[in-house]
Amino acid sequence: MTTQLTRHGRLAATPQAPCATARTTTVVRASQRILLTAALAVCALPAFAQQSSALGSSLGSSLPGGTSLRNDSADAPEPTASNMLPEAMTLSDRALLLATDLNRLLGPNVNLGKTDIPAAEQSRIKSMLQRALGLLGTPYRWGGSSPDQGFDCSGLVGYVFRNALGIELPRVSREMAKTGAVIDRDAMTEGDLVFFGRRGRVDHVGIYLGEGRFVHAPRTGKDVTVSSLDTGYWSGKFMEARRVDGI
Repeated sequence: MTTQLTRHGRLAATPQAPCATARTTTVVRASQRILLTAALAVCALPAFAQQSSALGSSLGSSLPGGTSLRNDSADAPEPTASNMLPEAMTLSDRALLLATDLNRLLGPNVNLGKTDIPAAEQSRIKSMLQRALGLLGTPYRWGGSSPDQGFDCSGLVGYVFRNALGIELPRVSREMAKTGAVIDRDAMTEGDLVFFGRRGRVDHVGIYLGEGRFVHAPRTGKDVTVSSLDTGYWSGKFMEARRVDGI
C-alpha cells in the first residue's frame, strides 16, 4: 500500500500491484533458504571430517593380508591382536584380547626356557606372569602400587613379585636396577626385569614375557599394557635386563 495527496488535499491509500508483493515474498524466502543451507553445511563439516578420518584409519590399518595404505616402516611387527587393538574397545575387552594373544606363551605345555630349574619353579614364574597379565587395563597412577589405586611402573612390578612370589623389591626402578644379576639381552627369559632410561639413568621397568614383549605401566594417561622390546619407542630406551634372586 502507498499514499498520495488527492485533489482535495487529503491523503489516500493506493494498493500496490499483487505481482510486486509476490516477488518480494519469493526473494525473501529464497534468501532464507540459502542462509539455512549454508548454516547446515558449516555445522556438518566436523562430522564429515571425522568420518573421513575414521575411514582413512580403517583403510590404513585393516586391509586384508596386513596391507596398509600408510607408509609403515620396514621393521613393523607382524599384525597380532596385541598391536591392532581398536581404540574404541573397552579396557576389559582390550585386556582380554591381549591376554588371548599371549596365551600361547603361558600354555600348559610351554617351556619357560629355564631348563636348569625344577618344574615347580617354572610353575611359579608362570603364575607370576599370569598375575601380571591379569592387571592389563589398570590405569597408570604416579606413586600407585595396587589395582585399586592404579600403578606406576615400579609399583606394578613390586605388586606382582610380592603377591605372586612373595619377593619384596625396592620401591623405585633405579633401586630395582641394583638387585639381582645382569642378564645379556640374548639370554633373557620370562620373568626377568627389563629396565629403560636415558643418559645412563634408569627411569622405567617392566616384566619380560618372552618373544620380545614385556608388560608394564607406561605413563600418565595410559594403562598397564604389553609392548615390544624389539621395535618402537621402548626398543631405543632399553638399558639392561636383570634376574631377581629367588626366581
